[in-house]
Amino acid sequence: MTLSSDALRLKLLPTFGNSLEFVKDQCRRVLRDHPGYTPMYTVGGKWNREGERWTHWCEGFFPGILWLLHKHTSEAEWRQPAEDLSRALLPRRFDRTVHDLGFLFFSTYLRWHRLEPSEERRQVLIDAGRTLALRREKGGYLRSFVAPESLFIDIMMNVGIILWAVRETNSPALREIALEHCRTTAATIVRPDGSTAHEGIFDLQSGDFLRETTHQGYAANSAWTRGLTWALYGFTAVYRLSGEPEFLAIARKCADYYLKRAAATGMVPWWDFDIPEGGPRLWDSSAGAIAASGLWDLSELVSDNADKEKYRLAALTAMETLCGDEFLARSTPEWEGILKHGVYHFHKNLGVDESVAWGEHFFVEALVKVIAGKSEAAW
Repeated sequence: MTLSSDALRLKLLPTFGNSLEFVKDQCRRVLRDHPGYTPMYTVGGKWNREGERWTHWCEGFFPGILWLLHKHTSEAEWRQPAEDLSRALLPRRFDRTVHDLGFLFFSTYLRWHRLEPSEERRQVLIDAGRTLALRREKGGYLRSFVAPESLFIDIMMNVGIILWAVRETNSPALREIALEHCRTTAATIVRPDGSTAHEGIFDLQSGDFLRETTHQGYAANSAWTRGLTWALYGFTAVYRLSGEPEFLAIARKCADYYLKRAAATGMVPWWDFDIPEGGPRLWDSSAGAIAASGLWDLSELVSDNADKEKYRLAALTAMETLCGDEFLARSTPEWEGILKHGVYHFHKNLGVDESVAWGEHFFVEALVKVIAGKSEAAW
């Protein structure tokens, strides 16, 4: 007999609690052994050995974990390093070289502001939202860091900071830029079956969409799983921030595709769903963690009880899988990360079958949500 999500959550609470204790141990290890450092990906399980970074988008994830630990546990030891590493990001609110200002500031300054509201932190978040909006191109999208003609699915995780700024400033122009980007993304790189492309290429003169392509997926037409989970989570967040039902429908379409294809592997997928038999079938634990967190959020926003249950059970299944010895590094004492088997950039051989900063962050975020039984616990 299948357990209800409530029963399964109660059954798994000891596992989740033990996993959180391991998270604390690994965070203490980073703070002790690598002071002032913000992780990106391990090399042989060791932090602070990164080679190429490709782009600077991960500096908010470790302090974001520290904020989550401080809020969830009320333990004072996390507060000062969380503040110090967050303050180091302050100049980046005007950074026009990346499309990742949501990653940088939602994980840090927004949590700090919610815990302790201040006009200074509010303004930092508004500045970051306004800066990201400056990336708009004629085709109605926010350009990626790669090139003006490039739209990444990853940007769905960042566009929310523009909508947060809209809430604070009541700016119709900012709202239009954000919603236009989401609609363009949905129309061009979210496929009819709910899978997603990594990148869309546009004609800069006409603004017309030209083609799908990829940097991090197996192929241009394949289903790169982390990109799919960015869409699942991102469209859910945009619905919550905008109230526009079309985005909830897109989030559900992406989620249902994910559930269909990840069910056979405990809701934690390969780095791409379409790797052929005999190909490089490596797990991407970070995709499973992002999915778990996004699915829990989605379960709180759908109205049908059967749908709530479906998404909640999927999130709990993913977290049960990730808390097992295959993925949680607890049984590998020399490993400095939290989750093994993450993938950053397969084709560049960066962070392949390693711990990755975003995987750690969204795992802890999901862990806090499922322990508390509500998404708001991790905001």
